[in-house]
Amino acid sequence: MTEKPYALIHASILGVTVFGIWYDYVYVVFPREIAPEGQWKLPWKGRSKFLTMWNLVLQTIYFFIALLNDFIGSNENVPAKVPLIRKVKDYIFSSLAFPAAMYVGVTFWGLMAIDRELVFPKVLDEFFPTWLNHLMHTNIMIFIFLEMFLTYRPYPKRKRGILGMTLFLVTYLIWMHVIYFYSGLWVYPILQVLNWPLRIVFYLVSLVFGIAFYMLGEFSNNKLWSKQISQSKRSGRKKTN
Repeated sequence: MTEKPYALIHASILGVTVFGIWYDYVYVVFPREIAPEGQWKLPWKGRSKFLTMWNLVLQTIYFFIALLNDFIGSNENVPAKVPLIRKVKDYIFSSLAFPAAMYVGVTFWGLMAIDRELVFPKVLDEFFPTWLNHLMHTNIMIFIFLEMFLTYRPYPKRKRGILGMTLFLVTYLIWMHVIYFYSGLWVYPILQVLNWPLRIVFYLVSLVFGIAFYMLGEFSNNKLWSKQISQSKRSGRKKTN
């Protein structure tokens, strides 16, 4: 595939994610009785408390970098010299964009199927459009799987990849507890009904899920691009000889 179709696809996805962020910020307004006073003081109209928004911003950053790579980097499977922006793009996809998109999508719809009041109470439907909900929790999985099929990337060493994903989740957990410390409010209702031992178990299970989604990405990439991975390894051996 030439660079132009890559750029068209990446620009289209970038446009969708940017539009979702803009629409949510400008047009989605929750009444004070739904969004408590303490949470209105948070950045981005209080949206910074949600992992969904962290992920949507992350996906936007990734596809912006992917678009830049289409113009100033390289989409060759095994380029003779890998541009820096291509290295950044590949690492962000592997360690952050793919596992985060899958984590947000799967956990959100999984909890919705169990008891939606624990994650997205029905009262929000009046103020939050269904299409925007799917953009944030469904489309992000479709887009990241499309990218998995679209371009090849060598996965980093597993420790480096999982470390990046873990730091992302831990940073969010710290931010969530900062919010609780100052407001006395939990971001997600499910945390309100759990005691501290069960919350810790919930966090550990969440981390295991994150690692599992990272491994899913690595496995899928290795299956889809097995020929390119072999070619890359042969090329690497030649350079060291």
